[in-house]
Amino acid sequence: NGFVNVDEEKMSKSLGNFFTLREVLPALRHPEVLRFFVLSSHYRGPINYSLEQLEQADAALGRIYTALRDLPAVAGAAGAHTTRFLESMDDDFNTPEALAVLQNLTREVNSARDAGDLARAAQLAAELRALGGVLGLLGVEPAQWFRLAKPTVGRRARETGAAEGGGAGLSDEEIEARIAARSAARRAKHWAESDRIRDELAAAGVLLEDRPGGKTAWRRA
Repeated sequence: NGFVNVDEEKMSKSLGNFFTLREVLPALRHPEVLRFFVLSSHYRGPINYSLEQLEQADAALGRIYTALRDLPAVAGAAGAHTTRFLESMDDDFNTPEALAVLQNLTREVNSARDAGDLARAAQLAAELRALGGVLGLLGVEPAQWFRLAKPTVGRRARETGAAEGGGAGLSDEEIEARIAARSAARRAKHWAESDRIRDELAAAGVLLEDRPGGKTAWRRA
């Protein structure tokens, strides 16, 4: 099996560059981020731990959860993606290739959604959830995923101590109240007030997405 490196340097107790899960997990939006990061490397090869790599794992998971967002839960049939996924797993537990299958399937979900074929998008999303579940991923409801705070940490988890989350200072209820106030301002055409509330939330690490029908979705950055 490969070694674990930290910023391209072999992890070693003598070098003082090792971390425990207790130190790492508070620096993540969700434990799935760490799982995705580990699965991104083949177990026989080296794995390089760095905050940049964890941020990339968080972003990759975010893209998948974005594709699943607002699609109904339906029964999905195993298709060509499932075949390729199983072939990858049978090939010496090739998890990087299995994750690539999930990412390709994510793009197909988005393409179907963009084409207005929501039925196909939902079926592909069901297959995506099922395959992700094999790897212990995609177990969070998409809407909830984006409400999880993404902590902001320094270069070393143990140097920063407790992490501070993006938007973590605002509760869901406080965010919803501000969004309601912004919606009222928009209906009254008070655009300056609407922009002020959006900017205030953005500064707190909360991003808004205006949707058709006057609805506003939000997520923590």
